Amino acid sequence: MTSPLSVGLPYFDAAAVRTAAPWPTAVVALERALADGVDPELDSPRLFSPAPGGEFLIMPAQGLSTNGRSYSGVKALTVAPGNPARGLEKIQGIYLLIDSDTLAPLATMDGTELTAIRTPATTLMAVKHILAAAPGGEAKHEPQVLVFGAGVQALNHLRAAHAVLPGARFAVVGQRPERVQALIGTLAAEGIEVRAGGAADFPEADVILCTTSSRTPLFDGGLVADGAVVAAVGQHGLDAREVDATLVLRSDVVVEGRASAMREAGDLIPARSVEEWEGIHPLNLRELVGGKLERTPGKPCLYAGVGMAWEDLVTAAVVYEGGTRE
Repeated sequence: MTSPLSVGLPYFDAAAVRTAAPWPTAVVALERALADGVDPELDSPRLFSPAPGGEFLIMPAQGLSTNGRSYSGVKALTVAPGNPARGLEKIQGIYLLIDSDTLAPLATMDGTELTAIRTPATTLMAVKHILAAAPGGEAKHEPQVLVFGAGVQALNHLRAAHAVLPGARFAVVGQRPERVQALIGTLAAEGIEVRAGGAADFPEADVILCTTSSRTPLFDGGLVADGAVVAAVGQHGLDAREVDATLVLRSDVVVEGRASAMREAGDLIPARSVEEWEGIHPLNLRELVGGKLERTPGKPCLYAGVGMAWEDLVTAAVVYEGGTRE
């Protein structure tokens, strides 16, 4: 039998990944995977290892069954903090998709672009379901969305929100006005209207998306409107937080997975201890998509995401199946 390695694995570059996994398709795939039995609590921990001038991140995942086939995979990333000053990407990587039955490699793909898609798709899936659970069924059909950040994750979260939240209006806040204007210009060319935002937007924001590399809180959590949805997804690690304890303590909380949050969600810890969170037992994404969220009237809802390997695997399977059918 000929090894797939001997004939050359298919490689999906960034453009191919984007084409094969449009936002609505990626969101539906994530929802379907959760409904079909993917359990975030069984996800493999992220593995860290030193690298010259940075670190390696290894994210394995297994056991996804879809369309009659079972997939596993691993994402290998490098993080080089000094790269941006050299005009290079801070995070780079590759994804290897594997057939679970034979453990034979099926394809490789651009891991950086895969991350740039799966993170916003997961965030907007969560936001959509949290909005649908508004007390009294009063979710706004045209929410005002405020985004913190002006990098690739902010850009793609705005693209995903435009696709998933019809009629939404957008504002963006960033530290560097020139980057904010560049982002606004890029999206304007795609037909997505975004304006520069600021503190005055807090009282009216229905959704706040935090997509930055900040290691300290971005704003006073007391400014967030009652009933608003906040997603903190730009960081991982217990020493990094985009939101403050004030917001955490006044909010309903949803996590990607409880185990991953206890390992890496600095947005939640030390606002409460691990022992307190274990007692609270916040809902994870599978439970959210399953309709188990009951919002508390008058409270914001915070979604805390650190990025999980099962999301990469689901998105990679979408890319592979969509791309190989072409």
